[in-house]
Amino acid sequence: MKSHIKQYKSYVFRSVYLLVLLLFATPAVADVRQDAESAVSNLHQNDTALKYPDDMKSLDLVFEVAQRYAMVGEKETADKFYLLALQKSQIIELMLKEAQTPPVPEALPGNESVPEQPVQSAENTQSPEPVSDRLVGSQGVYTVVKSDTVRLVAAKLGVTQQHLRSMNKLDAKATLKIGQKLSYNNRKIIPHTMKDGIVINIPDRTLYYFQRGSLVTSLPVALGSPTKNEKYVWQTPVGKFKITAKMKDPTWTVPPSIQSEMEEKGKDVVTSLPPGPENPLGKYAMRTTIPGIMIHSTTKPSSIYSFSSHGCIRLAPSTMEEFFPQIKVNTRGEIIYKPVKVVVTENRRVFLEVHQDIYKMSSGLADEARRMIEKQKLSGLVDWDKFKAVVKQKNGIAEDISL
Repeated sequence: MKSHIKQYKSYVFRSVYLLVLLLFATPAVADVRQDAESAVSNLHQNDTALKYPDDMKSLDLVFEVAQRYAMVGEKETADKFYLLALQKSQIIELMLKEAQTPPVPEALPGNESVPEQPVQSAENTQSPEPVSDRLVGSQGVYTVVKSDTVRLVAAKLGVTQQHLRSMNKLDAKATLKIGQKLSYNNRKIIPHTMKDGIVINIPDRTLYYFQRGSLVTSLPVALGSPTKNEKYVWQTPVGKFKITAKMKDPTWTVPPSIQSEMEEKGKDVVTSLPPGPENPLGKYAMRTTIPGIMIHSTTKPSSIYSFSSHGCIRLAPSTMEEFFPQIKVNTRGEIIYKPVKVVVTENRRVFLEVHQDIYKMSSGLADEARRMIEKQKLSGLVDWDKFKAVVKQKNGIAEDISL
């Protein structure tokens, strides 16, 4: 018995010792995001979650917090969480190398035995956090800062205003106060992956950026309005593309169609706008091979996560500031249209995400969702009442529809 206790103490001491070593061997903050992204990606590729599910769940949560702070431009706070994620990754890597599970005490002589753990009642048992490399976002709490409105916070988080108001019981005319806490859920299913490049899914108004087959970041965007008639088509087109040029402080050459719209609305018709606060392209723009379609920042950050552009893809100014340097000319991309997404997690939970068919391109959302579930042979895991509720709500959030 004493030998078992000594072995346990040795294991705990070794774990603490490794943690101390890592804390004193922290990398330069300038590289911490890239190092953290690489470390987390490598662990997932090696199926580490199957060996250390709790540790990986904790790591993913910390990394997601870092991504969200980076997305809203709070770099200093983001770097702290990236650093913590990196340290957690390194500890898990060392655990894998050590590969020494602490010994289980042998059965004691006679009728003595190790006491059994109490069984939780069903009503107190909570569903485990979903574990899947195809799920991004989380349930979290946002702290209101100066100048925030419900519309702007929704844009930052990639959720609808209705979602924020409903989840926080906010009146339609409610104003926000600095320091106020807002609960949200922006969990989404990655609709399509690439080895290297950009995927933009129109219905979920989200841009996904991949490197070496792993997701680097997911960003809320604004896309083309549903307007489509004989005179104007403002819908963002689907299709593959390449980035052909990157421009800082771009001049906007106004397309003839938008000039025509200006004239029709009685506005002064302009053919071009120089860089500055009136330029709708903002400070950064990237031209694509799709005619007339650019990925650019905006002077209207509250328009993000909406369908309000003339077809271009808008990013929030602070987000574009960070995203722009990561993209090179000739980066590949694809704009897709998937209003329905389904994924099954490692612990066999089925998640369904349904969006409004904003461009009326689906033959039927419920039928589409059912076909996807049947194709993945998941029908036996699904609570069909939950399925119907998610299809009816179309709230654009990945919801657990498992039995």
